[in-house]
Amino acid sequence: MLLQPYNREAAVLYAHQWAYGRNPLYYDYERLGGDCTNFASQCIYAGSGIMNFTPTYGWYYIDANRKAPAWTGVPYLYNFLTRSKASVGPLGRPCLLAELLPGDVVQLSFDGETYRHSPIVVSVGYPVTPENVLIAAHSYDADNRPLSSYEYQKARFIHITGVMRP
Repeated sequence: MLLQPYNREAAVLYAHQWAYGRNPLYYDYERLGGDCTNFASQCIYAGSGIMNFTPTYGWYYIDANRKAPAWTGVPYLYNFLTRSKASVGPLGRPCLLAELLPGDVVQLSFDGETYRHSPIVVSVGYPVTPENVLIAAHSYDADNRPLSSYEYQKARFIHITGVMRP
C-alpha cells in the first residue's frame, strides 16, 4: 500500500459548500442523533477520494442503511483514522492543537467523558489558539466558527497524515 497526500483544499472547499446545506447524495442524520460525523466524513472523503469497505471496521457510505459505524459515529471515526494496522483510506494521528491544519478533525466532549461532536478545521490562524482555529460543522450548522465559541470540557485533534491506497 502507498501513502499518498490528502487533498486538504478539496476537503475545505467541500466543507464550505455544504456547511449550511445537505448534499443530496448522503442521508441527513440530524434527527437520528446528529449529522456532524457524517458531514466530517463527507469532507474527509472529498479530500481522500477513497473509502474502506471492510465490514464493521471500515469507513464507507453506500446509502442511509449501508454504512460503516466510522462514517457517522464520533468514537468510531477516531478509531478508524488513528488505526495502527495498514488499510485503505484516510489515515490520521492524534495531534496537538498547534499541529492542526485545514482539513483536519476536532472532536469535542461536552461532559468531559464522551466525545460527541466532530467538526472539520477550515482555517488555522497564528498563533494557533482555539480563537484562531475555525471550523465547519453540521448539527448546529457552522462555517468559519471559532473553536473557542464552543463550550466543551475536552477536545482531541486528529491530523490527517495521508491516504492509504492499494
